[in-house]
Amino acid sequence: MTGANPSIALLASPEPVLLHAMEPMLAQTGMQVEIALSAQAALAFLTAPTTPRLALLDANLPGMPTSELLARARSHAHGRNYPILLIADAVTEEWLDRLAEGVIDDVILRTAESSYRQLRIEATLRAFELARAVEQLREAARLSAQLDGLTGVYNREALLSMLFRETDRVQRLNTAMTVLLFDIDDFGHWNSRLGAEACDELLCQVVSRTTRALRSYDLLGRPGMDEFLIGLPGCGVAHAVLLAERLRVEVFSVPIQANGEAIRLSACFGIAASQGRSPVVVLREAEEALLRAKAAGPESIQCFDGCPHPTPAPVTYLSATSGDELIAW
Repeated sequence: MTGANPSIALLASPEPVLLHAMEPMLAQTGMQVEIALSAQAALAFLTAPTTPRLALLDANLPGMPTSELLARARSHAHGRNYPILLIADAVTEEWLDRLAEGVIDDVILRTAESSYRQLRIEATLRAFELARAVEQLREAARLSAQLDGLTGVYNREALLSMLFRETDRVQRLNTAMTVLLFDIDDFGHWNSRLGAEACDELLCQVVSRTTRALRSYDLLGRPGMDEFLIGLPGCGVAHAVLLAERLRVEVFSVPIQANGEAIRLSACFGIAASQGRSPVVVLREAEEALLRAKAAGPESIQCFDGCPHPTPAPVTYLSATSGDELIAW
């Protein structure tokens, strides 16, 4: 991934007079000026791991047509993070088209006065940085709309959308996918006893511990207050059961500190296989499996079509070895 170096400006031109006029002007902005005398040298600089804060390209650069240079630089960059100003003899129809397409950010005439060039450079930098800030705010707002405000994991709508995408992959590649739904036992009791703020911390700790047990491409969401859903691409039911057993031990058997007390939570788990079907159907089956798990008692694991092997007994309370005076329900 490339990143912009805020201290470097690329000035690419074969003309000594232009270089002599532009270099001190750019240096006044506090940027270090890198000179390129050919299109190949400019392209090498623009496709390096660290790109400049600003690129000024002479339309008369030797080595390749300017349109090819711009196209090759654009194909290499996954989201250009620096503005490009073209220095040209005239504002042609081609350059107006490149401006409209966002390939370049401005055209400065070769005959323009030095003060005018400086104004255009400063205005282009400000406009580009403002546009990037707006885009970052827009992206942050988009991500915020997908995330649960408390825990930072996906909300129900975003998670379902991703499960639909993963289901398409399952259908194309004929691979496995499983969803695992778990619900913290009697969370209403803890809400009444500890208060909302402490329970919010409990939920965040559950998410933090659960995330550590997952792969980077697993999907974790919070569809309900104390209910969490995990999408497991490439994972069959047997491995989902093993994960549920691991979560029972690593997430819930270890006490969580809240309000200065060691809280021992527990949860029930429902599992359903995708088999390339609609995530809505699979989620409904996971919910039914979770209901059966709740009926079986705390820390139970149930699969919609039956678990592939008997699950071990619920993990024991750790008060004897943890040194904590455990509060449990």
